[in-house]
Amino acid sequence: MRRKTAVPFIVFSLTAAFLSGCGNGQNNASIPTDESASSDIPESSQQNTVTEEPFTEAEEAAEVPVVYMTTDISPVGLMAVYEAMGWTPAGNVAVKLSTGEPPASNYLDPDLIADLVQSVNGTIVECNTAYGGSRAETAMHYQVAEDHGFTAIADFQILDEDGSMSIPVEGGIRLTENLVGAAFDDYDSYLVLSHFKGHAMAGFGGAIKNISIGLGSSEGKCLIHTAGESSTSFMGGDQDAFLESMGEAGKAVSDYLGNGERIAYVNVMNRLSIDCDCDGNPAEPDMHDIGILASTDPVALDQACIDLVYEQQDGDGASLVNRIESRNGLHTLEHAEEIGLGSRTYELVSIDE
Repeated sequence: MRRKTAVPFIVFSLTAAFLSGCGNGQNNASIPTDESASSDIPESSQQNTVTEEPFTEAEEAAEVPVVYMTTDISPVGLMAVYEAMGWTPAGNVAVKLSTGEPPASNYLDPDLIADLVQSVNGTIVECNTAYGGSRAETAMHYQVAEDHGFTAIADFQILDEDGSMSIPVEGGIRLTENLVGAAFDDYDSYLVLSHFKGHAMAGFGGAIKNISIGLGSSEGKCLIHTAGESSTSFMGGDQDAFLESMGEAGKAVSDYLGNGERIAYVNVMNRLSIDCDCDGNPAEPDMHDIGILASTDPVALDQACIDLVYEQQDGDGASLVNRIESRNGLHTLEHAEEIGLGSRTYELVSIDE
């Protein structure tokens, strides 16, 4: 059992001026580069550490979430790490993933996930974007799903093609409601398959982003980006407020689905670009592939992925660490834990041994 916390020495708060750079099929020319964001900071102050912290008595007594891991990035490895969770979906099963922005984003390979999706008799689900691109309109988004091979392996549905439904946010400081796709409630269980990677606005994208921004309707995405100020525009939000709103929207989804009873999470750590799958022309990855991780706790899962990246911060993980910190991305995990979405303390269990 271990408690690992990635600790940044320097972070930056971003303005809304560059928020339109994600999901609109553009490159990163419209946002500050990570190099320019840190150009005035001494090199020594840009270093990061991963520290091992002792458990308190209360933490030792509490049940620590388990994150299962394999380095086998294959259909067999994916199935094995999923089965290690011991989670069984009930009823009508949705498999949430990103369909990926054309023409060249790093979405999950349908050949990698097909066996797992079919084993749970899942319907792949997604929501439209709020910021342009090829997936902002339902008809085009269905075409993207077909072009990227997802309709060939399972049924597919755009959850917000008929609008939004509201679910409550409990314990938040930014949101009082979360607007998800109107068809969200048509499914009894959700298996959340996320490609872990960097992100132009959030710093990184994993399970929490997939159940917040990812499950948000177009209106819901705007609410999250603006911390509850607007359901029609995603511009103008404070950076930390946006990160906190992602955690709160994710908690609303988790609460609605029974906090792990009807939802489980798998993160695939391959093609680790600093850019999200919503970027149609992402930067080529600098970092080597790591593996596949799974948990019923989304905070623990994302924290474990972050820690694995930080272990390589002095090597080929440096650019991704810089992207995360230049966006204050760790604050999402801090706030998510604070409001009760999950735990940053976890036990990492390899299924390869």
